[in-house]
Amino acid sequence: MHHSPVARVYLLLFIINLVLAVAALIDCLSAEEDEIRALPRLFWVLIILLFSPIGPIAWFIAGRPQRTAARPGGAWRPGNGFPEATRPRPLAPDDDPAFLANLNQVRKDDEELLRRWEEDLRRREEELRNKDEDDRKS
Repeated sequence: MHHSPVARVYLLLFIINLVLAVAALIDCLSAEEDEIRALPRLFWVLIILLFSPIGPIAWFIAGRPQRTAARPGGAWRPGNGFPEATRPRPLAPDDDPAFLANLNQVRKDDEELLRRWEEDLRRREEELRNKDEDDRKS
């Protein structure tokens, strides 16, 4: 099947138009709402979808957020997640004084429980021995 050169040009233009529209749409939908210029996001999406290829080109020229160089200390804006430097970090158990103090108390409680179990076991064994001796005597 042989395609004419005009058909190939139209196919190439269609593919370029499709790629441009998809790239503009993804860029528009992933931009922060307060950084989008000129119009609200919904209008930009409609312009990109309805007025191709002019809509995507207009997005890249007039609507896309301006990219600025990263500020010292990172590119975090207030309210844009948690910067690593100020993120609250949980203490590791061996760095937490309350956890370490609690360990000592838990150990003492476990030792007391073990002592009571051993006493109970000895008492039961003694009761069984006494019962066996009484049964033999009878």
